[in-house]
Amino acid sequence: MSSEDGAGAGGGEGAPPEQLAFIRESVRKAKTPRAKPRTWRGAALAKELPVARVLVDKGVLHLDRYFDYAVPEELDAEAQPGVRVRVRFGAGRNRVRDGRREGGGLIDGFLVERRAESDYSGPLAALAQVVSPEPVLSEELLGVARAVADRYAGSLADVLQLAVPPRSARAEQRPSPEPLPAPGAPEAGSWRRYERGAAFLEALVSGGAPRAVWNALPGADAWSEELARAVVATLASGRGALVVLPDGRAVARVDAALTSLLGEGRHAVLTADAGPEKRYREWLAVRRGSVRAVVGTRAAMFAPVRDLGLVAIWDDGDDSHSELHAPQPHAREVLLLRAAQDKCAFLLGSWSCTVEAAQLVESGWAGPLVAAREQVRGAAPLVRTVGDGDLARDEAARAARLPTLAWQAVRDALRTGPVLVQVPRRGYVPRMACAQCRAAARCRHCAGPLEAQDAGALRCGWCGQEEGAWHCPECGSFRLRAQVVGARRTAEELGRAFPAVAVRTSGREHVLDTVPGAPALVVSTPGAEPVAEGGYAAALLLDGWAMLGRPDLRAGEDALRRWIAAAALVRPQGDGGTVVVVAEPTLRPVQALVRWDPVGHAVRELGERAELGFPPVSRMAAVSGPREAVAVFLEAVELPREAQVLGPVPLPATAVGRPRQVGAPPPGEHWERALIRVPPGRGSALAAALKAAQAARMAKGSEEAVRIRIDPPDIG
Repeated sequence: MSSEDGAGAGGGEGAPPEQLAFIRESVRKAKTPRAKPRTWRGAALAKELPVARVLVDKGVLHLDRYFDYAVPEELDAEAQPGVRVRVRFGAGRNRVRDGRREGGGLIDGFLVERRAESDYSGPLAALAQVVSPEPVLSEELLGVARAVADRYAGSLADVLQLAVPPRSARAEQRPSPEPLPAPGAPEAGSWRRYERGAAFLEALVSGGAPRAVWNALPGADAWSEELARAVVATLASGRGALVVLPDGRAVARVDAALTSLLGEGRHAVLTADAGPEKRYREWLAVRRGSVRAVVGTRAAMFAPVRDLGLVAIWDDGDDSHSELHAPQPHAREVLLLRAAQDKCAFLLGSWSCTVEAAQLVESGWAGPLVAAREQVRGAAPLVRTVGDGDLARDEAARAARLPTLAWQAVRDALRTGPVLVQVPRRGYVPRMACAQCRAAARCRHCAGPLEAQDAGALRCGWCGQEEGAWHCPECGSFRLRAQVVGARRTAEELGRAFPAVAVRTSGREHVLDTVPGAPALVVSTPGAEPVAEGGYAAALLLDGWAMLGRPDLRAGEDALRRWIAAAALVRPQGDGGTVVVVAEPTLRPVQALVRWDPVGHAVRELGERAELGFPPVSRMAAVSGPREAVAVFLEAVELPREAQVLGPVPLPATAVGRPRQVGAPPPGEHWERALIRVPPGRGSALAAALKAAQAARMAKGSEEAVRIRIDPPDIG
């Protein structure tokens, strides 16, 4: 009985049958399984451009290509390039019905292009669903993602997972605000302290595309305001700007500086900590053109800024700029690709200077943006050193583990303000060095670091060659010593040395953003130093060998960067600011800190790496995995003729119960790693060869894991 029959019966007699029919119909519908997305069997196709080229969300290299699907007429209006779609993937060639390919599992993807015809000769499956009509993948973003995938031997789908945040339907339904008119040109402000600072801003305002490596003057707040003024200058030209920063604390400072200069609603903040909905809402406002300025951590390096006029990165040597997920791109390299693709301005800023930054200047691709030496001397604190000879003669250092010079500097500084104490992280792996001059012991064959074996023999950590008659090329000594491992002085020891002073700590578990200007000891690990109101009166950089002795090519560069980052928070020498570094004063990084000359240090490092064929002059890739799998991979890959394979050598095993580092073997497994380097200009060929070999392995269903990383940050 239907509801119409019940109504026709009239009166109270019709009510019970109507209710029974309603109940039966409800039960019948409840037992019906939920419908899956349609196969559009027999449905008419779109009259124009009936083929959709789709990038499926499968991050495997042998499927790193586009697939064609038919566009049903009902989806014609919504199925536009850039939208998210769902398709059936994995159907067999024989599963065809009514001219439509069927079967396979539902998978997400992006509609890349609409076409009139398909290159595929067989029947096509139909688009199952348009998830959202919001076009999130622009042609420019797709081009950047493809360039990044090719450079890092990765898949386009993996890059787009980093570039396009997960969808939030509620965020999509909310309209973005109307764009505001371009602001006026900013004053040069503190940019006048730099020889070409004002000219750089003028070029941005006039619509130019200057490219600069900026060595910022010391100071806790000036750099963030200067970055903000560069963004405002770009907005004044009617273009957009993107700034990538290492952590949330730096983002907060630049965010506050931009808000002070522009007011609310002029820029978006993109960080991974913002939450899915808020981040997607901010990202949509950028894509829709509501805002043209973006500030964020490495998650913002792919931000779809309209009419991009400036890309900027602060402190490119920070580990946080290196993405942990495949294909593990570095924010600096992504911004370099975007600057080349969009022909926009580029600004790389830091208190220190990486070798990659020095290479940009040496090659002529970017110009230096530095202050005169008088300005540097006026802004930097006084730097004093305590070497091994001083420690050996210092009775107080042996008793209290604090050198007399450092103790006196702390005592004097605590009368006027807080003192920063930088303590290195624990857990660095020891390698060998000359016992007389402390120069790192390196292999004669590939210049890799030498390790001491159980039997006393030396072995290269890169190529595995044994060294039986090593002598120091610097001083000629034949004696070796283990380099210092970890931090020796702790916050508790400093507290005992100064029992009447408050001690604050800042580290991985609890990072302080700011501290008051009152006298106190602030103990911090590198990178977690809080900003003191009015600046620190002094800083102690303890156990310099813990960072200089790291088994890595970048040990000296990274130690200098961390020291300068801490010393930049100290008051100028004219205001009594003092920095004491406990490290051998004759070493190059220490001398660069004393002279406050990070650029000179980077230039010299670049020259030596060029002679030895080390990155960034050469391009390098790391191949790691089980020993048999790595050997088979190296035999199968067709490397460029100029490629040089170093190793393979065993990787340190991951202890059970300990956190696994990125690229490390799973607990209980023993992996090896081979390094492959090629000369300048052959990096693309190396990446293509490694990607092809890895794709062939995956297509064959190889179960053993082989990890590939282009430009590994840690090469020993």
